[in-house]
Amino acid sequence: MNAPANRRGPGLAVIIGLLCFLGFLALLFYGVRQSGRGDREALPSPLIGKPAPEFSLPLLHEPGRLVTSKDLLGTPYVLNVWGSWCPECRVEHPVLTRFALGKRVRVLGYNLKDEPEDALRWLEQFGNPYMLVMADRDGRAAIDWGIYGAPETFLVDAKGIVRWKHVGALDDDVIDDELLPLLGQVEAGK
Repeated sequence: MNAPANRRGPGLAVIIGLLCFLGFLALLFYGVRQSGRGDREALPSPLIGKPAPEFSLPLLHEPGRLVTSKDLLGTPYVLNVWGSWCPECRVEHPVLTRFALGKRVRVLGYNLKDEPEDALRWLEQFGNPYMLVMADRDGRAAIDWGIYGAPETFLVDAKGIVRWKHVGALDDDVIDDELLPLLGQVEAGK
C-alpha cells in the first residue's frame, strides 16, 4: 500500500517565495517613487562651473546654417534638450512656452536624435518657444554636454559657463525654485 500524499496546501516554500516577490515589488515601487521626487543632484553634471562644450550644429529650420558655441556668447541662455519622440517633452512644453514668453532670457532648443520632418511637425503642432533650434541628429555633440536623454535643460551664462542642469521635465516649481534664482545671479554677474 502506498503512503498518503501530503495535501496540506501550497507549502511553506511557495509562501516564502511569494512574500519575497511581493517584497521585491514593494522595493521597486519605492525606488521608482523616490527617483521621481526631484533629487536632481543624484547625477550632478561635471560641466557646472565649466565652459559649455564647443560645438557646431545646424539649425533645424535652416540646415545649411551652422551655430557654434562661440556664436552664443555675450548673453545668457537656457538650452532645452527635446525630441519629438520624447513623451516628457510634451509634458514640459506648455511650461517651457510660458517661461519663454517672458523673454527674460534666450531659450534655445536642442533637438536630439530626431528626424527633421518629425521635429518640424512637432513644433508646428505644439508651438515653437525657441529663439532658434539646433539639431543634433546623430547625438554626437550631446556626449560632450553629458546629455543622457530628453528632456534636459541647461543655464549657460554670458561667458559660456554652464551654471545649472536639470534632468527631466521642467515644471513651474523647478523654474521658480531653481532656474529663476540662478538666472538672477547670472544677470547680476555673480
